[in-house]
Parts: sequence; C-alpha cells; structure tokens
Amino acid sequence: MLVPLGSTGENPTVNNHERTKFFRFVIEYVAGRAVIVAGTGSNDTRASVALTKEAYDLGADAALVVTPYYNKPTPNGLYEHFSAIADIGIPVVMYNVPGRTGLNMNAETTLRCAEIPNIVAIKEASADLQQCMEIIRNAPQEFWLLSGEDNLTLPLMALGAAGVISVISNVVPHEFSRMVRFALDKKFDEAKAIHYELLDLMKVMFIESNPGPVKAALAMMGIIGENYRLPLVGMREENRRKVRDVLMQLESVVIEEMEENGR
Repeated sequence: MLVPLGSTGENPTVNNHERTKFFRFVIEYVAGRAVIVAGTGSNDTRASVALTKEAYDLGADAALVVTPYYNKPTPNGLYEHFSAIADIGIPVVMYNVPGRTGLNMNAETTLRCAEIPNIVAIKEASADLQQCMEIIRNAPQEFWLLSGEDNLTLPLMALGAAGVISVISNVVPHEFSRMVRFALDKKFDEAKAIHYELLDLMKVMFIESNPGPVKAALAMMGIIGENYRLPLVGMREENRRKVRDVLMQLESVVIEEMEENGR
C-alpha cells in the first residue's frame, strides 16, 4: 500500500495542479502493483469531496481523509463530512490525529461513521489505547483500525488492529513490513524483536515536526534532496546529529534496505 500526499508528503502546501500531476504520476507508475490510498483531506468538505473525486477518477484505490483541522466540528459535523466524501463511491480511510488537528474524534463518532457505506478504516494517531480498543471491539467486521503511530503498531496489532500507515516505512520499508507481517501471522516474538530493533528510529523520526526528520534521514541515505516548503524548515543541527547517530546504529539494516531497492 502506498499513500501519496499523506502528511509526510507535506500535502497542505501542495496546490491542486501539483496534486493532480502527482496522483497521476504515482498511479501510472505503480500500474496496479500496489494499492494507492490518496491523501485528499482538508478542513473544507467541498474541497475534500472535489479532491477525492479527482483521485478516484485518476484511478486511486482509496482515499485517506483527515478530520478537519482548525474548524473543530462537532460529532455530527464529522459524520456529515465523512458521509459526503464517502458518497463519491471510493473506499475512505478516516484519519484521526489530534496532535495535528486540535480535535480528537472519539470512539463513539468513529463507530457511527464506520456504519457509512464506503468508510472502510481509520488511521488512529490519538495514542489512546483505550479508545482504540473500544473501536476494535465494537466496529463492524469489515472495518479496520490502522495504527497511525509507528511505536504503537505492534501493541495495537496484538489488540486486533489490521496494520499501520507508517512514517519510518519511508526509511526501512522492508524491515518494518517484516514486523507487521509477523504480527499478522501471530508471530509476536519475531515481531517484538524487530519492534525493539527499530524503536530508536521510531522515536527520532518525531524529534521535530514530521516530515523533517524522515526527509533528513532519506537525504543522509542519498535517496532524496532535503527540500522543504515553508513554514517547514530544515532540522536543527543537534537533532540532525541524533538522526544520523540512529542511522549509524542501524547501518546494516539501512544498507540492506538500500540494496533491496537497488540504490
């Protein structure tokens, strides 16, 4: 699964023309080899509907839609927001990330939205295990909870989560995927070993606002240029050193990842 223009992709600073070009490029390049979940959320329902419809028409398989930020809608407002987007007909993954939006979508509202046709999952980044357990326990069988916090992925999967939409998978996609697959297969000892191997990387990827650390890490690995759009800027040097130190600790894993991708 690929998630073009999720928050790690700095989507708030991407204009509509760029977004169209990016979605088209990714969808055509992948050519059905992976599921494409397009980031189409905003704090304007009409804009999210238009963006989601465009992604659907271009061939995206699903849409990742964040709860509206700044507006702080009521539970009824959230329900109507997601219902309007789901009416397009594309599978919708809701995204609850209170630390970014200033609003927590509670379990009751999530479960109500889970009954809407085409709402298929939630990316949960509240870090509230009680809330997550309530959703997992009471959701319809075909509705998934996906972790939105890398360091809580394994604990949540042990509780019944279906997977993760991840940040560190941009840096160590194969190793993190191995952990998730072990967890899906109930091989928790193997999954736990990888979890602790990668725990420092999970932590340092949020030492400053995402996606600063992950972009810095990928630049250190020679994969991308380190470019940001204001208001994001490059990391402070002391934090950059911490990212570099963790990559050095994981040197063998990083080298293996790069060789897997022909880099």
